[in-house]
Amino acid sequence: MGVLRKAAPVKILQSRTIYLLLLGILIFSVVSACARNVNHTTQHSEQAASECRVVQHLAGETCVPNNPKRVVTIASMTLGNALILGIKPVASTSGQPEDLNSTYLSNQNYLGNRVSGVKNIGKTYMPSLEAIKLLNPDLILSWQYTRDIYPLLSQISPTILAPWQGPPSWRENFNFMAEALGKQEVAQQAWNHYYQRVEKLKIALGDQYRDKKISITAFSGEITAALVKNSFSGSILEDVGLHRPKAQDIVTDTSDIQNISEETLEEIDGDILFVLTYDSRDKSQFEAMQQKPLWKKLKAVQQGRAYPVNSSFWGGNNLLAADAVIDDLYKYLVNTP
Repeated sequence: MGVLRKAAPVKILQSRTIYLLLLGILIFSVVSACARNVNHTTQHSEQAASECRVVQHLAGETCVPNNPKRVVTIASMTLGNALILGIKPVASTSGQPEDLNSTYLSNQNYLGNRVSGVKNIGKTYMPSLEAIKLLNPDLILSWQYTRDIYPLLSQISPTILAPWQGPPSWRENFNFMAEALGKQEVAQQAWNHYYQRVEKLKIALGDQYRDKKISITAFSGEITAALVKNSFSGSILEDVGLHRPKAQDIVTDTSDIQNISEETLEEIDGDILFVLTYDSRDKSQFEAMQQKPLWKKLKAVQQGRAYPVNSSFWGGNNLLAADAVIDDLYKYLVNTP
C-alpha cells in the first residue's frame, strides 16, 4: 500500500507531462496551420493585387484587371475608345432607341468590321443588366450617365465610370480611358497618328481656304443647329486651321447654336456647308428645308458646296471618328474642284 501511495504522484506527474507535451504539439499544429493559412491568404492577396490596378473614377475606386478578356462597353465614345486602345468588347450598347437588335453597331461606316461579333446590350442610357450578366464580363467600361445603376453594374463585374461633359470633352474622355486601362503608349501612338494626318491635310489644303468660311449644321428632330468650334467636328476644323463663319466662331456650353429658324439661316451660311442628319426623319426635314427660298439663297448652296455628311462620325466622339472626318475633308476640300 505504501509503495502504491508513493507511486501515485509519479504517475500523476507523468500524466501531466504527457498532457503538456500533447498540448504543446496541438498548439504547434494550430499555429502552423494558421501560419500556412495566413501565408496562403497573403500570397493570394498579393497575386490579386498584381493582376489589377486601382483606378479612381467618378463612383470611387475600382481594381481594373491588367489584361481584361471580356469587356463590356456602355456609350459610343467608350466603345470607340476601347477599340482604339486595342480592346474589342464582347458587347456594347446601341445609340439607337428602337430595339436590342438594332443594326447600329455594324452599320456605322467609320467602325466597319471592327465591331463584327460585338453583341448589343441595349440602349446607351438603359443597358440590359441581365444581358450583361449573362456575358460574364471581367470589366465594364461605362460613362457618368449610368451612375444610378453603378451599384448594380459593379456587382456583376469591376466597373469604371468615365467622365463625359459633352462633345468638348472627347479628348479628356479618351485620355482617362487610356490611363485607366494602362494603355498610355497606345494612346500616344493614336494621338501621333491624328496630328500627323492633320499636318498632312494642312499641306494638301495650302492657302486655297485661307479666306473661306466653313460652316457645319445639323438637323436633329425639330431642331436645326449650327455646330460651333468646340463641337467634335468643329474642334477638328480648328486643328486643321480652317476658318468658321463669325456666328459659329464661338464656344458654347452645348457646343452648338440651337433653334435656328428659316429666318436666321444666315447663321449657318458659309463658303462651304457640311450638313449632318441623324435619321430618316432628319433627312426629311433637311429635304423640306432645301425647298425653302431662303435656303436657296445661301452662298454655299448657290455655289454647289453644301455637302450632306455622315453624322455617325461628324457628330462623333473619338479618334476613329476623327479619322473619318479627315477623310471627308480630303474628299470635299482637296479632291473636289
